[in-house]
Order: sequence, then structure tokens, then C-alpha cells
Amino acid sequence: MPKPAKVKIRVSTQPVVVMEAEVARKIRQHARTSMKAEVCGVLIGNTEHERMTVEACIPGINAAQGGAHVTFTQDTWEHIYKIKDKEYPDEKIVGWYHSHPGFGVFLSEHDLFIQQNFFSNPQQVAWVYDPHTDEEGCFGWIGGNIEKLSAIRVGYSQQVEMTGAAAHEFEDDDDGGVFDPMVREDREQRQEPAWMKWTTRVLGYLAATVLGFVMCFLFLNWLWAPALGKAQRYDQIMEMLQHLQEQQAGGAGIAAPGGGGVQAPGPESQQQSIPQQRQAHPAKGNNGK
Repeated sequence: MPKPAKVKIRVSTQPVVVMEAEVARKIRQHARTSMKAEVCGVLIGNTEHERMTVEACIPGINAAQGGAHVTFTQDTWEHIYKIKDKEYPDEKIVGWYHSHPGFGVFLSEHDLFIQQNFFSNPQQVAWVYDPHTDEEGCFGWIGGNIEKLSAIRVGYSQQVEMTGAAAHEFEDDDDGGVFDPMVREDREQRQEPAWMKWTTRVLGYLAATVLGFVMCFLFLNWLWAPALGKAQRYDQIMEMLQHLQEQQAGGAGIAAPGGGGVQAPGPESQQQSIPQQRQAHPAKGNNGK
């Protein structure tokens, strides 16, 4: 484990931090692997005057993780220096990074202790990223105090841009406009394409229209149901009355060929016709032959 520096150089001006976009992407990717506990690692790069360039990062393997804190263990430092000596022999550790899953971008008391004792060089910074909100920030030494930095540039080589309040502060930089507008690839990839936004919007309008028609139909059906029921009952009554009238008309008489009706013989006329038939045809006795 590195020993904390005993001598501190006061830097009165704010350092400029330039981070490669690929490094920022790896930090975010590492932070998203643990959405409940903090993760950490170190920043690898170079410093020149008051400018720091972050070119790589090394994840802190076997770090002591907690819900709101993380600690570099002896195994973590051994892993970090093993990777650094093998892959980045000419660079140096220019700071560290860690995540704050769900509780914002700031330095806690534990974070300040790590910065003051293990990254006390005036040109070493602390990078904080919240994987829940995609918020990120950088903290460094200004006048012997640890403060949040605004002169941050994130992008590709020869294509980075200042963020936040540093945009107007470094317009007259000595580089003469070498740093073009920043390309935030990681966030751009997470944005929805235009066609998807329009498709979602159109489908939402269609769904709302169909739902409105269905609600109107149900409301009108509920409103008109009593009137429709009465009309149906009225039609049924009229049909029954018409049927009864037809039955009465059929039993009253039978239409004659000339158009007149002939009344069917009743019971009394049938009784009167019986004696007449007996007189016309008298019964034959024993003497009659």
C-alpha cells in the first residue's frame, strides 16, 4: 500500500482534467455491475503543468465494498500495481474513481479520508459516478482544499470538450481550438432513435382514440338501454294484439265466392232440421212395405 505523501503543494488554480471517452465508458460499465454497493478503481494517465490526461483505468479487484463506502485493500493495491507495471509502465496513477449507487455525486467523509491519505498529490483527482442517474463529477485539490472541479473535458483524442462552467473559462486556451465538441458515445447510444419515439407516440394516440370510442359506446349503451327495452316490449305487445285480431277474424266467418259471408249453422238450427228430416223420411214399420 502506498504511503501518504508528507508534503503537499498548494495549487491555487483549478486543474484541467481531460478524460478519454473510452475510460469514462469503462468506469460507467464497471459501476453498473453493482447497483447496490460501491465499486472503485484507479485512473492512469499523465500530468503536464496544470493539465491531467486520463488515458486508462484499472478496476479495484477484491476491494472492501459496502452500501455507502468502499476501501482499497492490500489485495486491491497488489492487483492494481501488477496491471499498471505490465500494461502502463510509462504512465502514473493520477487519481481514483468510485460509484455512488443511488445517492448522488459528492465525497463522503470516508471518501475524503481516502483522497487525503492515498491520493494527496495536488494533481490527483477523485471521479464519482452514480449508475442510477448517470450523474458524474470530478473532485480535486484547489488551494489545499478538495473541491468539485468544473474544468472537465471528456471525449476522444483530439476530440474532447469542456463540460459545465468550464466551457467559457477555457475558450482562449493555448491549444487554439484543438478540442472539438465532445462526443458522449455512451449516453448517445442509450438514447431512443427518432423513429422509435414517433412510433411510440402514434401508438399512444391510437390507443387513446380506441379507448375513447369504447368508453363512449359503453356510456351510450348504458344511457339508452332502458329506452330500447321499452321499445322492444312495445313491439312485442303490438305483435300479440295483431295476432289475436287475426284469430278472431278467422273464427267469425268464411268468405263466399261473391264476396259475402255465409254464417255457419248454429246449434239451434241443427236441432230444428232434425224433425223435418224425420217427417220427410218416416220410419218404416213392420206393416209398411
